[in-house]
Amino acid sequence: MDYSKNMALIAYRALDDKKGEDIRIIDISSVSVLADYFIIANGMNDSQVRALVDNVEEELGKAGYYVKQREGYGTGNWVLLDFGDIIVHVFDKDNRLFYDLERIWRDGNVIDPETLTELP
Repeated sequence: MDYSKNMALIAYRALDDKKGEDIRIIDISSVSVLADYFIIANGMNDSQVRALVDNVEEELGKAGYYVKQREGYGTGNWVLLDFGDIIVHVFDKDNRLFYDLERIWRDGNVIDPETLTELP
């Protein structure tokens, strides 16, 4: 399995473990050089947003992947985690609706997490 798919699957599971809502994986590799995947989710409030972010960082860190840049953690409205090959966006509900990244990146392919190769 390639690194970016593995990272996307780990991030998805970390978000799902902490009850992240409406988790989306978007393959942007054919439309952008920013990353291979965007993973987008939201939490109910700033505390849950931070818990989701913390779990993603922890689980990817255990697998040897470390965040290159983190933005927005202090406010908990929209946190961006840049891991290089994947970028994780965790919003509160209102900001997710407002920024609507799924619409902006609609040229990417929404990936069903079940299609990502299972981890060993």
